[in-house]
Parts: sequence; structure tokens; C-alpha cells
Amino acid sequence: MLKPSNDSSIGVEVWLPSDGWNGKFLAVGGGGWAGSISYGAMATALQDHYATASTDTGHKGGGGDASFAIGHPEKMVDYAYRAVHEMTVTSKSVINAFYGRSARLSYWSGCSLGGRQGLMEAQRYPEDFDGIVAGAPANYHIHLTAADMAASIAALKSKESFLSAEKRALLNQAVLAQCDARDGVKDGLLADPRSCRFDPSSLLCRESESDSCLTAPQVEAAKAMYAPAKTKSGEMIYPGLQPGTELAWDPLTSGPAPISLIQGAFMVAHDDPNWDWHTFDLDRDTALGDQKLGFLHAINPDLQAFKARGGKLLLYHGWSDPLIAPENTINYYSSVISKMGRGQDGWLRLFMAPGMLHCGGGPGPNQMSWLGALERWRESDAAPSQITAFHASNNRVDMTRPLCPYPQVAQYTGVGSTNDAGNFICKAP
Repeated sequence: MLKPSNDSSIGVEVWLPSDGWNGKFLAVGGGGWAGSISYGAMATALQDHYATASTDTGHKGGGGDASFAIGHPEKMVDYAYRAVHEMTVTSKSVINAFYGRSARLSYWSGCSLGGRQGLMEAQRYPEDFDGIVAGAPANYHIHLTAADMAASIAALKSKESFLSAEKRALLNQAVLAQCDARDGVKDGLLADPRSCRFDPSSLLCRESESDSCLTAPQVEAAKAMYAPAKTKSGEMIYPGLQPGTELAWDPLTSGPAPISLIQGAFMVAHDDPNWDWHTFDLDRDTALGDQKLGFLHAINPDLQAFKARGGKLLLYHGWSDPLIAPENTINYYSSVISKMGRGQDGWLRLFMAPGMLHCGGGPGPNQMSWLGALERWRESDAAPSQITAFHASNNRVDMTRPLCPYPQVAQYTGVGSTNDAGNFICKAP
């Protein structure tokens, strides 16, 4: 238990191979509002002979509950960034004491909250890790939750706005019918959904409602899911979801979902455990959240210190992520390039995965070794020119596909099976 402040109670576990240690430290991230140790990820790391660690970030409870921070500002600081850094410093000390030598390399791997934690480390504590895998990072926390609230409220405007599983399937089928083949392969995947200019109005019911059309309120609800959240003056708050995500949308029957996760930041910002989400105002509450909880954000594009010490940062995001808009990760990547100049691919690369949901799953190739690619890059200077991903069903691999460094995309050569990664090349669009 680490106590860097008078209100801190940070739970940490450090697991050490009793023999066969590979000489490396692998810290693993959490999810949502954390509140628990990531035992599954630690077990995998230990099995692969890493010394490993995880933290509950300073509180106990489900990953969807932010009530721990109401009236406890130091606990929110622990959650935001302090717990991971304190865990890392302590873990390295424990490793050195146990083995009589330091870890030769330290890595971070996490997705969602874990992705934000990785970016926060690179920005605030660049000396902590030699390589970082940051997947689907929730790094613009207040803006992410504000956009979720805005889209949810639009979808909950009336019971007529409800998008059933049948209506979401209808939307998905229409998206694929319009845009699937644009990347040269009709495979149920969109190589870059941003090129799909799908309008839900094309499904508007002309007569009575049926499962083959959308009512006007349902059209507006669908548009809200795709639309970026903007202030009244037109300033971008957060990008919307991409076409192709429809099957994974939450149907939203009674409130923003998962309600405690989405409400959490604003409950804390208002310092009110009974804050009513019906009163949410996009402009006012986003500004309030930024003012009070802006330290949750991991959006600093200046990673010069991390780069200078030889750090490698591998970002990834699934194009079909229904929880965190994939364009947010692209926007952060682009901000680093804008700040630090072109030619950063010696230490920074982003991979977008068609058909992949939040941190994995989905109809596209969604299983791959992000950590393996990072280690080869950091230890052998073998920068990942592509990463082969695969999709499996019924315990059988049924598709492989290369994932390409952004902005490149996988293009079919026109010869051989479209389920074979060997028949694709990475090219700029």
C-alpha cells in the first residue's frame, strides 16, 4: 500500500518469477475507473517470464464507479497519474532488491484507461519506461465523457428514438452496402471508415414504421452517434463514432450507459453524488470538467524527453470501436507530429485496425502481438513496417491481414485469397 499523500491508499502488486526471469519489467494497465488489480494481464506477463506489476490506482471498486473521488481530490490525482508512477518506482526497487540487479528494460502495456496511463507516463514521467503500448487511449477523459453524454441524451430524447438490435443491424447493413467495396475488397470491413459518407436519412420510413426503415427520431439518434460533439460556437469537443460500429452501440433504454462511467466525471466535477444527468449542458459542463479535472487529460504533444532517452511508443486503435472514437487517437498522433515535426516514425507509430472493437474483438483481424512488435523495435531497432493480425472462429484462424503504420492502409494486390495477409501490401491511401 503506497501513501504519497495523506489521503492516498494505492494498492500495488508486484509479481516476480522465482526462476527464468527474462530481465525485463512489464507493467500492465487498468480499465474504466480502475479500482482493482489487473490479475489476468499480470498472469500472462508472469507466464512469459517478466517481472510485472499492476495498481488499483488508489481505490477499491468496480471500473465504472467514480464516487471514490467525491470529496477526495488526492484520490483523483492518484487515479489520474500518481498511482502508476509510484507503482513503477516501487516495483523497480523491489525488482532490484529481489534479484540483486535492475531490470534491463521496462515496458508498459495497456488499453483504454491503460492506454491513457501509458501516454500519461510518456508525457509526465518519460524516464519510467523504455517502450509503451497504448491502445485506444481514453486520454481526453472529460471530452470523451462529454461526447458520450451528448450522444446519449440525443438518443434518449423520446421512446421513439430507441434503436433496437434490428434497427442497428439495418444501419450496419446499409453502411456496408454503400461503402464496403470502396477499399477494393468486399469483406465486411472498412479499411478507413472516414471515406464512408453514409447518411441515415437514406433509411427514413416513407410510410409506416418497420424493421426495414428508420423513423425520423431514430434517424436523428443515429446521426448523433456519428456526429462530433461541438460547442454552440462550433468548436470541436470530441469526434463521433465511425460507420461500421452500429452493431456494438448500446441501445440506451433508460440512461447514459454505462451510466456510472459516463456520469462519473461530472458527478466529481459538480462535487455532487446525486448530480442528475438530465441537467447536463455540453458547453457548461465540458468547461467545468476541464477546469476542475483537466489533469486527467494526457494530451500533451511534446514527447521530446521520452524520445531523447530512446523510448518507443506504439499506438493502436480499432476502427470499429464503439466506446472511444478512433479519430481521437489519430488526432493525438497528429498533434505530436505537428509539435515535433515530420519524420518521427523512428520512435512513434500508430496502427489502425479495421473491424476491431474496443481493445479487441469484432469481425476484423483483432489478435496480434503488440508487445512483441514493440520489443523487436526497442531491442533490435526493427521498426514495425506492418503487424500481422488474425481473426479466429471456432478455434481456427480464418483470416490474416497486415495492419499498417498510419496513414498507410492494407491494399489487396488482386491475386490470391483476401483472407491471406500475404496478398496485401501497405500503401499510402
